[in-house]
Amino acid sequence: MDLTPVHPPPRLGPLARLAPEPMKVVLNWGRRYSLWVFNFGLACCAIEFIAASMARHDFIRLGVIPFAPGPRQADLMVVSGTVTDKMAPAVKRLYEQMPEPKYVISFGACSNCGGPYWDSYAVTKGVDQIIPVDVYVPGCPPRPEALLQGILKLQEKIAEESTAERYRSRPPSAAALTSPLTPPPAGPAPAGGEQ
Repeated sequence: MDLTPVHPPPRLGPLARLAPEPMKVVLNWGRRYSLWVFNFGLACCAIEFIAASMARHDFIRLGVIPFAPGPRQADLMVVSGTVTDKMAPAVKRLYEQMPEPKYVISFGACSNCGGPYWDSYAVTKGVDQIIPVDVYVPGCPPRPEALLQGILKLQEKIAEESTAERYRSRPPSAAALTSPLTPPPAGPAPAGGEQ
């Protein structure tokens, strides 16, 4: 019989007891079936993205809402097409404007690794050099069915996410907060001398 102590799983904090496991399942279910997409279409792969949103393939049935008004309303960025070095700062800036939790699908060979233009001096060798990518969809250009498969893979990843793992950062201690502070300068001596 094993007598090693069993440690409880790490908790989110004192309020973690208020979010039991079934509630976390419901939260993940809601996030995976309500993905607002911010399409960053740069080349021919963007046409395949548009085809995936049309009636024949209809990725809305998977819980994906296309064409969010802007990055601040989006959960998912789909980068489709050739990312040049000149466009890379714009991709990063728009990704940083998205609220957490946010996900990225790299759609097509050009956004995955540069595609046929990988040896060009002006092409970024994959969007993962700029922002973190969750799912890669290969192809040149990939079919709309490939995007549907990539969305399903992303939804599987979201379903397995743990809120404790995603938001594991601990608040800093009081000593860490005050250590870089400099002491206030000594004020002038009170008028009238010391008493």
